[in-house]
Amino acid sequence: MTSFWTGNRIRLRGIEPDDWTPFMRFATDEERLGDLLNPPRSAESFRSWATEQSTAGSDGDCFRLVIEALDTGEAVGAVGVHQADPRSGWFEYGITMGADHRRKGYAAEAAAKLLRFMFAERRYHKCQARIFAHNEASLALQRRLGFVEEGRLREQVFFAGRHHDLVLMGILADEFARLHAPSEP
Repeated sequence: MTSFWTGNRIRLRGIEPDDWTPFMRFATDEERLGDLLNPPRSAESFRSWATEQSTAGSDGDCFRLVIEALDTGEAVGAVGVHQADPRSGWFEYGITMGADHRRKGYAAEAAAKLLRFMFAERRYHKCQARIFAHNEASLALQRRLGFVEEGRLREQVFFAGRHHDLVLMGILADEFARLHAPSEP
């Protein structure tokens, strides 16, 4: 049996100190995509952050993992749980992919692995995701995974000189289980 964290095309793993380079690239890619605009960061700040992340424990059920392509061993993206409320049974996740690795199925496979873990192993009931309304690719990914639009926060986020809508999406554990049967026992 292979590791739970290994799929057909990807492996999810912890952040290593050398992962600072891909994370710096992901930040640049997200800016080009039209996501939040942040001041430039130094390479040293990314190095320090990756080193710190590589030795940090998880914060309850909040964590971030590298998405590694099995065929090349390259870090192609990241996925993580950003908020979790075990009492109410919900969590929020996010995913980012390097520009050269989008539309190859890596994100869907990584998200499904993370959701399966949180629903089946951690026993959460619901997952939420917040997506910029202009990010059609991410909205389509969430819909393919089974997420439904639950609301829209109009002009919620300001960047690139104007306000943008934020789409709230969600999926319940039983909805996920019906759509994504595990590939192995």
